[in-house]
Amino acid sequence: MIHFAIAPRDVAAFVLVMAIWGFNFAVVKTALETFPPIFMTALRFAMVAAVLLPFVAIPRGHFLGVFLVSVTLGFLHFSLMFTGLDGIDASTAAIAIQLQVPFAALLAAFVFGDKLGWRRALGMATAFAGVAVIAGEPRMAGSYLSLGLVVTAAMIFAISNIQVKKLGTLNGWTVAGWMSFFAVPQLFAASLLLEDGQIEALRAADWLAWGCIVYNAIVVMVIGYGLWYRLLRRYEVNTAMPFTLLVPLFGVMTGVLVLGETLDLSLILGGLLTIVGVGIIILRRPKVVAPEADRV
Repeated sequence: MIHFAIAPRDVAAFVLVMAIWGFNFAVVKTALETFPPIFMTALRFAMVAAVLLPFVAIPRGHFLGVFLVSVTLGFLHFSLMFTGLDGIDASTAAIAIQLQVPFAALLAAFVFGDKLGWRRALGMATAFAGVAVIAGEPRMAGSYLSLGLVVTAAMIFAISNIQVKKLGTLNGWTVAGWMSFFAVPQLFAASLLLEDGQIEALRAADWLAWGCIVYNAIVVMVIGYGLWYRLLRRYEVNTAMPFTLLVPLFGVMTGVLVLGETLDLSLILGGLLTIVGVGIIILRRPKVVAPEADRV
């Protein structure tokens, strides 16, 4: 039996973060009815920076590390995730983003020299097969690029978690605030180059659209990622990852209950395959972080 030495209050914190992230798929889908995806991401991080920077310390000696996190997590992950989510339903995205775990195991094998093993390889194949089953649904026709963007975002999320771990003693809100600050100009520039209709979106935005931005900035980023960063400093990524299995549960539930999405057999089967595959990988506990002595 595998034991995870996690304090009860940290278990509650992990579950809270997963619920916040799971519900966010429905929130983002709602906001994307008004805002272009990259522009929405820029607004989100601008609000996070405005809220956090007056209260967090300057990350002296860590500016490069935080900037690199802003590129991978702030710019690449969220731009790809939200752009992909704009073209598929929330339930599908909530399942596909779980491929971050197989990608983390691949990073362990190729970057840290961790032995892959046949069980972990089977888990990877099962997880990817689950997403393939979902991709084979008739309703996914014409949405493969969007699904591919979400899968790519999952890969980048696995990379960014390792970067955050290497920041060591930095407070989670410090990372979130300065990462957001560095990400904002990147996102506005990308939106200017790749999107249009930003001014029209600002004029058309109602209380619901702005409420979704506030949820993304305050609840998801300040509370959700702030807690996640703090927990990652306390526990290894392969200890934290089992809790991410709750994200598709919350994501599919809110997609069906809040957005009225269809829960068909292919989605259920593909979701189960993906979660089973991810579970196999997690039980094999890939070494995707620094040595134990580096944990704070």
